[in-house]
Amino acid sequence: MVHKILFWSGFGLAVRFWQLGIEMRPFFNKESLWAWPMFAAVGGSFGYWLTGVENRQLQILADRRSALMEKRKRRAEREGASEKVEEAGILASTS
Repeated sequence: MVHKILFWSGFGLAVRFWQLGIEMRPFFNKESLWAWPMFAAVGGSFGYWLTGVENRQLQILADRRSALMEKRKRRAEREGASEKVEEAGILASTS
């Protein structure tokens, strides 16, 4: 989780570098130093939110996987029982 927050904080700082480079302004101007932590905080909060989204998606996928596995197990049991009945009918008719 921390690595994602740090990555997106760094991405926010990179966006600030890019913005100042496009505007051809100095990177560390005393009047605009307040924006650096803001860009890092916005990027970090996005990373934190994205971590929550990923955790929720992984939980949904795990739930769906377990539901599918239970469904397949019930289907295999049902088909296994029906095959036994068919085998008895086939053997009885051929004898």
